[in-house]
Amino acid sequence: MSITVLVADDQAMVRAGFAAILQAQDDIDVLGQASDGEEAIALARRLRPDVVLMDVRMPVMNGIDATRELVHPRRGEPHRPLVLMLTTFDADEYVYDALQAGASGFLLKDAPPDDLVHAVRVIAAGEALLAPRVTKRLLERFATQRPGVNRQEARLAGLTEREREILVLVGRGRSNAEIAADLFIAEQTVKTHVSRIFTKLGLRDRVQAVILAFDAGLVAPSS
Repeated sequence: MSITVLVADDQAMVRAGFAAILQAQDDIDVLGQASDGEEAIALARRLRPDVVLMDVRMPVMNGIDATRELVHPRRGEPHRPLVLMLTTFDADEYVYDALQAGASGFLLKDAPPDDLVHAVRVIAAGEALLAPRVTKRLLERFATQRPGVNRQEARLAGLTEREREILVLVGRGRSNAEIAADLFIAEQTVKTHVSRIFTKLGLRDRVQAVILAFDAGLVAPSS
C-alpha cells in the first residue's frame, strides 16, 4: 500500500522537484500540489493524504498555521495527516512553532533527495524526524532552560522501569527496530510499550516524547 503525499510550497519548481523525487518511488504516491497554506488545507481535506510536505514560508497562509489547522481538525473532520515541515531556514523559532503546531518532523530543503524520501517514510511509519543540526540546537536549548527541580517527575512516576528505559532510548532518537535490538526484545513489544508511554504521558507522537525526555533530564544533548 502506497504512502500518499501532498506537496505544499509556493515555488512551482520546488514543488515539481519534490513531487518528481517522491513519485519515482514505488511505495509513494503524490496526490497533489498546493502553492499556499489555504490551498494545502483544502486539498488535504479533499484528498486525505497520509503525509503533507509543508513549506514554512508561503503566501496567504504560512505553513505553520496550515499545519495547526490540519493536525487539529474541526469537529466532523476526523482525518489528520502527518506533516513534515520543509524550509531553507533552521532558526529556532521555526522549529518550536512547527512542533507546537503539531508537525511530526522538520527537514531542511538542502537535504539530499534520499533524505527527503527517507523522511516521508519515517513520518508515515509514525516516527519523528528532525534535521540533525536542528535537533542538536533544539535539545541543547531545552537542556539549558531546564530548571533545577524536575517538573516532569510527577508525570514519569506512572511509568514502569521498562517504559522509562524505552522513553530514554526514544529520547536519543532510536527507532523501534533499534530499541528492540538494544534491549533484545521483539519490535512489536517495543511498539506496545511506546503506545502505553504515549497514553500515560498524554503524548501525541515521538517528537513530544523526545522533548519530554530532554526536559525531564532523562537524556542529555551529548547522549
